[in-house]
Amino acid sequence: MTSLFTTAVEFVLEHEGKYSNDPADPGGETHWGISKAAHPDVDIKALTREAAIQIYRAEYWDRTHAGDLPARLGLVLFDTAVNCGPGKAVRLLQQTLRVPVDGVIGPATASAAWNAAERAAIKDVLVEFLARRVVFHAELPTFPRFGLGWIKRCLALLDAALKVA
Repeated sequence: MTSLFTTAVEFVLEHEGKYSNDPADPGGETHWGISKAAHPDVDIKALTREAAIQIYRAEYWDRTHAGDLPARLGLVLFDTAVNCGPGKAVRLLQQTLRVPVDGVIGPATASAAWNAAERAAIKDVLVEFLARRVVFHAELPTFPRFGLGWIKRCLALLDAALKVA
């Protein structure tokens, strides 16, 4: 059986795998989705897939407590953390769940997430969470260049999340 983290990181790597150094990307040099701007001490060009996965586990999965949430929501939170930053991802989730917004997954956020899953309202939560993510992206100055890709990724992520048991 594949772990949720494995499923989540495979989704991310499918969308982030290639090396790039696009001058329009504020993250700068990027490989496996790990950017020089966020990780200035990493040799981005030489970064291995395995090292990228270790960074994703520690700095995005563990930091957001994605594995402590309902599986579908954990997957979406993780990818949002990778794409928007962990703090922003958690705040978007908290806005969606209508709990105090502090950027930390605590008891109130976790409880609201599990309550949504138990009420079978998880699809509505996922759709609103991803809509909030799209709005965040649309407000960025780089949206004209990267927006279509971000929106397509959100749609693919919703599809992937709905397939998670």
